[in-house]
Amino acid sequence: MTDTVVIIPTYNEIENIEAIINAVFSKSEAVHLLIVDDNSPDLTALKVKELQKKFPDRLFLEVRKEKSGLGTAYIHGFKWCLQRSYQYIFEMDADFSHDPNDLVKLHHACHVEGADLAIGSRYATGVNVVNWPMSRVLISYFASRYVRFITGMKIHDTTAGFICYKRIVLETLNLDKIKFIGYAFQIEMKFKTYLKKFKIIEVPVIFTDRTMGTSKLSSGIIAEAIFGVISMKINSIFKK
Repeated sequence: MTDTVVIIPTYNEIENIEAIINAVFSKSEAVHLLIVDDNSPDLTALKVKELQKKFPDRLFLEVRKEKSGLGTAYIHGFKWCLQRSYQYIFEMDADFSHDPNDLVKLHHACHVEGADLAIGSRYATGVNVVNWPMSRVLISYFASRYVRFITGMKIHDTTAGFICYKRIVLETLNLDKIKFIGYAFQIEMKFKTYLKKFKIIEVPVIFTDRTMGTSKLSSGIIAEAIFGVISMKINSIFKK
């Protein structure tokens, strides 16, 4: 997994951060890790700085002034990565909802199977979600169906946040034009990748809800996704 970097955005992840860093590095000695922390009050960034002594030249930290949204954290991370020589750039959560063992599967999809974007998909082979209440499973599942219907993308898990991008995708997309910062960010990135006709592969994974820390999902983030998809689709039609 040479030339590979995993971006993990954090806000108050002190309970998970050391374990997830150790888990990611246990998969490969070649992989690098970038933590983008939004100045967490629980001092997540301070713990990362301590761990940088254990993982010099592999663990990197970018601290932003305040909590500014998932999307802007990833855009910040993407730009940081593109200034370096990484060829495979991952998105991943800090809370173990994304299994570090699946990093190898996503990398294989891009490196061997020719995907430009590999998605760790909860819904490619049914519903593979553990520890979520049924209400949240239904909301997530039908949100993806809704997005698929509106956009025309042949993707089962349109809101997935476990991703591997080939460098060329992020170089081609205008990152400064990405509009959404919450739940809809993941949809917008996939949609713009789809419009550029890049090859997208879904890799079945099992999503396990966090056991430590608190979820950042809110009603406002969900509303952004629901209404943002319509505006995104309309804008794509008029730009043709």
